[in-house]
Amino acid sequence: MAAAGASEAVALEQIVGALKLLLSPGGSDSSSLQITKHDVLLETLKSNLSALDKKFEEDPQWKELKSFCDEIASRAEWPQNSMDVTWNFISQLLVLLLCLKQSMVLLAANFHPPEPNPRTAEAAPVLSPDTLSISQQKTVQSALQFVVTLGICPFLLPGVGIPLRCRTEFGAVVQDGVSFAAAPSAVHRLYTSCIVLLDIAKHTSLGSLILSRHFGDIAAGLCQLGFCPMKRKDEPAKPLQEGLKEEERTRARKALQSILDQVYQPLVVRELIILQGGPQQTCSDVKTQTSTRAPAWLRRLCGQLLSERLMRPHGVQAVVRGILEGAGAGAAGGAGAEAGAADWRKCDMVAKILASCPQQSLSLEDYYRQICPQILDLLHIQDKLVARQFQRVATTTFLTMTREHPQLATKHLLQPMLEPLHRCSSTAGVSSERELPPGTVVVKEEELSRCLEDVFKVFVVGNEPGAALLESLLPDLGVVFSLYCFTRQNVSPLRSFCQEILLWMLEKMERKAALAALKGLAGLDKSVPSLHPLCEFRAASQGSTMVTIKETNSDEDEALYQKVTSEQGKVEFLVDLLSTCQQCGLAGDFFICCLEELTHVAVENKAQLPPEPLSHRNLLALEEYQSFLVEEQEKKLLTLQVVAVLCERMSETIFTSITQVVEFVAATLKRACLSLTQELESTVEAQTLSMSMGLVAAILGGAVQLKSSDFDVLKKLVPLLEEVSCTYPEPVIQELAADLRITICTHGAFSTDAVSVAAETTVKKKDPGGSEMEGRPHSKSQSSSEAEVVQTHLDPKPHREKANHTGSPPAAPPAPPKAQGASPGQQRLLAEGAPADQNPRTITPEQFQEVLLSAYDPEIPTRAAALRTLSCWIEQRAPQALRTQEKLLKVFLENMEHEDTFVYLSAIQGVALLADVYPEEILPSLLTQYGSSPGKHPPETRMKVGEALMRIVRALGDMVSKYQEPLIHTFLRGAKDADGSHRASSLSNLGELCQRLHFLLGPVVHEVTSCLIAVAKTDPEAQVRRAAVHVVVLLFRGLSQKATEVLRDVLKDLYHLLKHVVRSEPDEPAKLHAQLALEELDDIMRGFLFPPQRLEKKIMVLP
Repeated sequence: MAAAGASEAVALEQIVGALKLLLSPGGSDSSSLQITKHDVLLETLKSNLSALDKKFEEDPQWKELKSFCDEIASRAEWPQNSMDVTWNFISQLLVLLLCLKQSMVLLAANFHPPEPNPRTAEAAPVLSPDTLSISQQKTVQSALQFVVTLGICPFLLPGVGIPLRCRTEFGAVVQDGVSFAAAPSAVHRLYTSCIVLLDIAKHTSLGSLILSRHFGDIAAGLCQLGFCPMKRKDEPAKPLQEGLKEEERTRARKALQSILDQVYQPLVVRELIILQGGPQQTCSDVKTQTSTRAPAWLRRLCGQLLSERLMRPHGVQAVVRGILEGAGAGAAGGAGAEAGAADWRKCDMVAKILASCPQQSLSLEDYYRQICPQILDLLHIQDKLVARQFQRVATTTFLTMTREHPQLATKHLLQPMLEPLHRCSSTAGVSSERELPPGTVVVKEEELSRCLEDVFKVFVVGNEPGAALLESLLPDLGVVFSLYCFTRQNVSPLRSFCQEILLWMLEKMERKAALAALKGLAGLDKSVPSLHPLCEFRAASQGSTMVTIKETNSDEDEALYQKVTSEQGKVEFLVDLLSTCQQCGLAGDFFICCLEELTHVAVENKAQLPPEPLSHRNLLALEEYQSFLVEEQEKKLLTLQVVAVLCERMSETIFTSITQVVEFVAATLKRACLSLTQELESTVEAQTLSMSMGLVAAILGGAVQLKSSDFDVLKKLVPLLEEVSCTYPEPVIQELAADLRITICTHGAFSTDAVSVAAETTVKKKDPGGSEMEGRPHSKSQSSSEAEVVQTHLDPKPHREKANHTGSPPAAPPAPPKAQGASPGQQRLLAEGAPADQNPRTITPEQFQEVLLSAYDPEIPTRAAALRTLSCWIEQRAPQALRTQEKLLKVFLENMEHEDTFVYLSAIQGVALLADVYPEEILPSLLTQYGSSPGKHPPETRMKVGEALMRIVRALGDMVSKYQEPLIHTFLRGAKDADGSHRASSLSNLGELCQRLHFLLGPVVHEVTSCLIAVAKTDPEAQVRRAAVHVVVLLFRGLSQKATEVLRDVLKDLYHLLKHVVRSEPDEPAKLHAQLALEELDDIMRGFLFPPQRLEKKIMVLP
């Protein structure tokens, strides 16, 4: 009752005032105490105690506080009177702090805040009466610091906690001022101080003040009280270990466990590490303290407690934060965070701790099962202040576990991390148990993004290629590549992650495994896992990518088109990927690997085919046989496509060493020898063989600075050259092969004239300027020869056009007339290239007639070279060619009907150049042929004429406005043609025309817009709808800021059309075109509404 009655009269201000009076005789500033000696300190403490007792006796306002303190003291379980002044001082502080706690509890219990009035303005809530002000908190903190300094720290054993002497100079004064001989004993003082402080800390406000600043000292005291071993029988009694009962030791252990569970776990970890100590603890004052190491029992106890913290939920993050927050992360933050991120040694130390299994764990696998999910969570920390450190710790721990225990790490780390990729892999059983409807999400956007980011951090940033890492990601590499191809067609934040992961894997794997992986990515090896055929990537709502079930396509033609375009896109993206890692030579090795595959493509090996079923009654066997043939044919075509794209995009830099060049020549010679064995000799093989041997001759002739080790590599060609010299039917090739073999065997000491001539021919045709090539193993001349060898071997039509662009065949040593397959005059025309290089004014009628005849030659190279020569004369305004424009137009139009790409593209180029010179005579004829009925001209011919018209429109530029009416009318009529390809071609040409008309489009803008809207909404074929939407893109792109003026009457209709396509169009490419058009329109409108501000100042001169 006394306590209750006193609580009504005692306020917090009186208790805090008593603490102030007890702490400082001259006020609250205690800095003067820090420079006194221990005698002065003891006198000051006595004076303060006397002043407080006098205040209690004389001041009637403090009688209630005295009564309250007496009641608390009477219930206290510790001796309060002693011969030692310091203990009397500590006892009085503890009593006042208990009074403060009890008063705060009673005030909070009796506090009933008023109900808020909804009619009045909103105001701050009423403050609770148990709240301490800032100055009161400082006074309480000073009191707590005295309790810890005088009641705990002096009684800790050597090595337990941080000694007072190592903290401040005032600590040494306190250490000398405490009397250990006076009662109560040291261990009871330590016990009383720790238990009473924990009792005070049960109040929330006071507990935060105590545990946030003095947790380490209290924990050290409880460890000593509860776990310090008792004295041995043969040892004398020690004053710091006597008189503590077993019940008190048990209470200390429970108290320690309680605060370890309640306090912020990173703080617990940091303080336990400090208690555990390192090899030694050295005092800063070397004159007064020697180095002391933590005792063995304390080190074992702290290790056990740290292991328990680690095994708790979220224990890994607590341990990491506890260790790293001192390096600048966490609350400290600021500029220290960058310095902490650079402290990689501390991060690696934490990783080693996490990777080591503690003794308290049941088993290693059980430890991995509990810790690994938390390690993966460290990779997803979003706090920018600590993310770099946490990710480094997680990555290092990940790699350490994988290196030390690969099987467990694969099970508990790698498989969970890669699970989203494996879920959509072809090896996963997607919809095997139940049919999933189209559009079902297989992998969510967040899961896929998080998976790729984790793989990037662990594999690429960690950069420690181990067998377990490579083997775990290899089955899912096809999924990553499919995602990379998808991101190349869209804007996605995952593109860089996919590219870096693929490059890292290809560079770190063994070369043989990397080549096998590349074959799988290119589609040459179907056994390599890839994206599941039922799955597809889609753009997600947050801007990233997700995996869904693919919708079935009932249109076989559309499905075939999507398959072909997908395979072509994958090959192109793969070659682009290889072009970014040219230094490692992987692209050259893959090119050679594909050439070796071509040995089986150029010459079909009948022995590999299964025997055809004798009886067609066995339908199953017949079907399997036909499927095998189709698969083999697809593989052959895909191999040709891969090599063609490699030649086109990486011809200049594909080889990086002499070894790769020799491997390339060896593959070519093997194919030539195999052709001779199978009796399948052709012009292509003859030219390929000639160029390969010319390349070897150029290498031996000084185009490359050879070393002695290079001849060891070249000796691989000796058996093949010997076989060619013995079996090839042409004497020129036989002689050159024999001479090359001798030159290689003699390391260049002996070289015949044939080798020198072949080398000079190759170098001159590849480097007409005669530039030096020494010391450049992959120079432009050499690499160009290599690319043309591949192009000649493949003989794809688009690439033959590129190889013969100058009107001459690929450079090679002299080939036999049989291989050339042309008349002597035509050979001279193709080999010398004189008509195209000489002055156009000096062309004779005989030369012109000879080239015209060559334009009808049955040999494709001869005909194409003649067409290129005629085009060159037209471009140079040769009088002889301009006088016969009608004849030339007829020649070009007839050659446009040829089936070979090289021929009809050369003819189209000639028609475009001729129309650039005589547009008024040429355009009407072409427009008539283009707009004719489908029965009059084949569809292919009309498409080729459309290509010529597009080139003419581009060549005319602004002059096209003169012919806009016939062009627009023809293209608009073509948009209604019965042939879908012709409709798409007309719309494409219409877009090119409208892009260049600008303001002249105004009179026909309504007709064009109506046509586009009708086609985009109603045309049954997807490619035509794509072309219509693409015309809108070209319109906006060509008009740019002029679109708001030219298209002001139809801009709203075009916008509605684009929104309709985005919402309702089933064709994805058409949606993409519409989205691009909307982006162009958005840029135009932003520029119109928010024109750029120009900081201009006009100065006008008044008259």
